[in-house]
Amino acid sequence: MAIPYRITGGHSRRSPLPMTTARALLAAVVTGAVLSIICVLSLTDSLSYMGFQPRSLDKRESSRKYLYWGARVDCPGKHCGSCAGLGHQESSLRCALEEALFLDRIFVMPSRMCLSSVHNTKGTLYSSNATSDQRWGTSSSAMESLYDIDLISKNVPVILDNPKSWYGIVSRSTKLGEGDVAHVQGVGRDELKDNPLYSDALLINRTASPLAWFMECKDRTKRSSVMLPYTFLPTMPARKLRDAANEMTEILGDYDAIHVRRGDLLKNRKDRYGVERSLHPHLDRDTHPEFIKKRIARWIPKGRTLFIASNERTPGFFAPLSDRYKLAYSSNFSSILKPIIENNYQLFMVERLIMQGARTFVKTMKEFDNDLALCDDPKKNTKVWEEPVYT
Repeated sequence: MAIPYRITGGHSRRSPLPMTTARALLAAVVTGAVLSIICVLSLTDSLSYMGFQPRSLDKRESSRKYLYWGARVDCPGKHCGSCAGLGHQESSLRCALEEALFLDRIFVMPSRMCLSSVHNTKGTLYSSNATSDQRWGTSSSAMESLYDIDLISKNVPVILDNPKSWYGIVSRSTKLGEGDVAHVQGVGRDELKDNPLYSDALLINRTASPLAWFMECKDRTKRSSVMLPYTFLPTMPARKLRDAANEMTEILGDYDAIHVRRGDLLKNRKDRYGVERSLHPHLDRDTHPEFIKKRIARWIPKGRTLFIASNERTPGFFAPLSDRYKLAYSSNFSSILKPIIENNYQLFMVERLIMQGARTFVKTMKEFDNDLALCDDPKKNTKVWEEPVYT
């Protein structure tokens, strides 16, 4: 939901209302006042339920304040027409949540998350005549179907941008005056907290970096300044996804796991001399079964149950590992997953929980120094295209 800038207009003289009309209008005003009180009480109750005790809502200076970054993750910006993968969008959301935590504000979270066609083979088809909003609706997923909003709110108070309470906040802020909505761009969080021009506003409407929301957190050089860990959102899936993961791990018992990311990362291109080049020159080799077997032998003993999460679509690709391990895939649990999984983002969130619960977990590439990984190529895009290595 976009935040409207305040629009003012003049007043025109009107003739007196008839007595019956005036009485009806008075009754409507009284009814509206009662409903407003009910809405305030409802908002207070919902915040208390989430573990936060709102201050008195009767006084402006003691009411809770809000932070809004936009109706879509990483939009406005280059990702409005398309969208990044789940990991990138989570980095952006975590950055926004951190700012809300730092400013002691309630974060107004987008009610839907974009599903990248690169990472989601279960995308919904739509008509070629569909509008951009219609395409967005069919290529996105409700945030509540991905994350447990109440669980997130135990750490950072959150409301979605579609509840009636949020529309009431927007309406209230625009009626109170322009000073109650601070439209900001390129302003650091320290200034947002210390400068009364921003800190006194009921609502901060931030326009984040057009590259991605998480760019607002790129200038942090001290690890101590990171208020939410990388693992925060991965541990916050919707209840039905957590329940499915728990049921699957109970069946797996004592197990190990590997994440083998191939598909979208195995993109080569030819240089001007016709030579194949890759951003991850060792990835294709290192994620083939014969190399995986050699790599993980030092960490995972023979005979163990090995859960494999991968975007490799070739049937039987990992079969060579079965002579050493008891292999398990999400497809072995279709009776659990089929009733609840609507897109690959949800599927990966379940798989991610399973991998986190493994005795030994081996990633495709390292994210942190202590990670175990199949490939030593850097995960971050170095923008250096090299010849692939297959030996």
